[in-house]
Amino acid sequence: MDAANSIVVLAVQGVVLSLGFMVLGWLMAIQYFKRQQARLGAERSFSHSHKLPPRPCCWVAVRAVSTQTVREVLALDEATPCSWAEGLSGNHEFFISPQMNGWIIITGMGLPNPTDDVDMTFLFLTALSRKLGHVQYFYASRLLRHHAWARLDDGCVTRAYAWAGETVWNQGIETLPEIQVGMKTYPYGDQSATLLDAETNFDRVPQLASRWSLDPAEVKINSAKQLIGIAGESAWI
Repeated sequence: MDAANSIVVLAVQGVVLSLGFMVLGWLMAIQYFKRQQARLGAERSFSHSHKLPPRPCCWVAVRAVSTQTVREVLALDEATPCSWAEGLSGNHEFFISPQMNGWIIITGMGLPNPTDDVDMTFLFLTALSRKLGHVQYFYASRLLRHHAWARLDDGCVTRAYAWAGETVWNQGIETLPEIQVGMKTYPYGDQSATLLDAETNFDRVPQLASRWSLDPAEVKINSAKQLIGIAGESAWI
């Protein structure tokens, strides 16, 4: 009986130990799961806090200048700090970004577009370029699929194209990046452009921007300083 009792006791102890290890394993698994959930939650929170809004429909890229210089040229009144994400939303007359990879982005409701007035667009860009040097312009209307792009140096247009139901601006020699991304351009008076062509150009404006300078929606934010630009209304225009 003693031997039998010993065997029973050992068996019970074995079962208890097995159950203990199982419970310990479950507790460790639960803790690991909670840590993973917390890590993923933190990653999602960081990603959301740095997520950029959709790219603006119209923007200007200025090379090798400071935010303060652009502010002075645009004569911004009561300029206030403005986040990169809020600035790209287009709710200000002008938003001037901090320098990103050697470029300053200007966007906002104050920028002209060729759909409204191509001559005003030309005059605005040439005046801006005379003061700031190398200036690039991009426009892509989500509603109408109208589009435009331009490059200027010291007030002179080196390349520009704008389509607003028809070609309204075609100046300079087509650049290699335009050819590489497959932009479709037409001479003045040519009515052969299709809605598919307009859609193609609309989709590829950001690709051209990234080759000429940068695409605002693809900018990598490397520091908190890069998140803050300035916004305000202009007394220049």
